[in-house]
Amino acid sequence: MKKFFVLIVLFALPIIAYLFFASGHNNFAKLPVLTQKVKDISHLEHPGNENLSFQDKISIVAFFGKNLEDIKGHTFNLDQKILEKYYEFDDFQFVIVLPESAREDVAQFALEFQGVGSPDEWKFVFGNESEVQKVFNSFQAEAIELNKNLFTPNVFIIDKELNLRGRDDDKDHGILYGYDSGSIADLSNKMNDDVKVVLAEYRLALKKNNAERSK
Repeated sequence: MKKFFVLIVLFALPIIAYLFFASGHNNFAKLPVLTQKVKDISHLEHPGNENLSFQDKISIVAFFGKNLEDIKGHTFNLDQKILEKYYEFDDFQFVIVLPESAREDVAQFALEFQGVGSPDEWKFVFGNESEVQKVFNSFQAEAIELNKNLFTPNVFIIDKELNLRGRDDDKDHGILYGYDSGSIADLSNKMNDDVKVVLAEYRLALKKNNAERSK
């Protein structure tokens, strides 16, 4: 009976994984690179003194500004519709880039959010206002700007080579640089699909490399 169960698991898991990733909008096609080599965050400070970087990680990046009390709906949407599905992947991270003035509010914000989400998985980095703006500007996300509080509801997908990924043929925007964290439809119908595509892309590349090494 145990052998039978093991055989079912071995055959079923690849099929389930395939169906999960294949449900993405682009069905294993590469998600377009919209901006190459964005500015890394390795120079910004992380409270845990961990050396954070976009390099070798699939990163969801948010610029949530100075007033964290005003963005609870955005973080809840993002956590429930996107992040909780992907926290288990070792090469996946959620990075929130904040100005120094928001530092004191972060601990309390994360504590309050703990009852509805997973703030322990969030990576906060801090810089002065100029540094935050420079990181954002490097994304070259046309028609998206940070407001006076250095906030935008849009969140972004950065791949392991520091490239901004998105859509170049979106029916609503034409070129889709970022995904509106205030919109359940945007997160569920677009961003979720696109994160699946990027993850599948790297999984397939890894599988191909392993197969070539074993020859």
